[in-house]
Amino acid sequence: MRRLSMLVAGVLAGVLAASAAEAAQDISIFLYPPGQASSGGDRPLVSPIPRETVEYDGPYKPGTIVISTSERRLYYVLPGHEALKYGVGVGRPGFTWAGASHIANKREWPDWTPPPQMLKRRPDLPRHMEGGIDNPLGARAMYIAGTLYRIHGSNEPDTIGQAVSSGCIRMTNDDVIDLYSRVKVGAPVVVLR
Repeated sequence: MRRLSMLVAGVLAGVLAASAAEAAQDISIFLYPPGQASSGGDRPLVSPIPRETVEYDGPYKPGTIVISTSERRLYYVLPGHEALKYGVGVGRPGFTWAGASHIANKREWPDWTPPPQMLKRRPDLPRHMEGGIDNPLGARAMYIAGTLYRIHGSNEPDTIGQAVSSGCIRMTNDDVIDLYSRVKVGAPVVVLR
């Protein structure tokens, strides 16, 4: 009987390990571009600032993205007086901004073409970069209408909670994938200082 229990336990452990490996492989299709599988030295996926659901009694309707630059947090307003709260990286001094707009477009594993203003400041940057894990826009990008700015993923998760960008709103790749799945084109975006 003891041998049978040990055998069943061993088989069960093998099945659980295989299921965990399959689950990790399944999620990699979201966290890595097609053809770029995970390797042992990958960047961390977990945000240094955990995503959480919080109470929300503000003036904005469900489906609105509210970015508090001073707090370095993004709120996605939910029904029932709640919001999802994400840690974000924001514009460094001289690159902060405020205003209201909407999401004009969404892209998975977007290409990056630095705008002329950025190339003038940083002529060392590439003129164009294909989407992928090394691309500074990360896994997803949501383009803010009427601006040069995006809400996008980042291959530098340690910058989340910092003021380091040229005005874009940075999120970890796992957080931007979560937000991207919820946000529709046309969603209102409000950026507060």
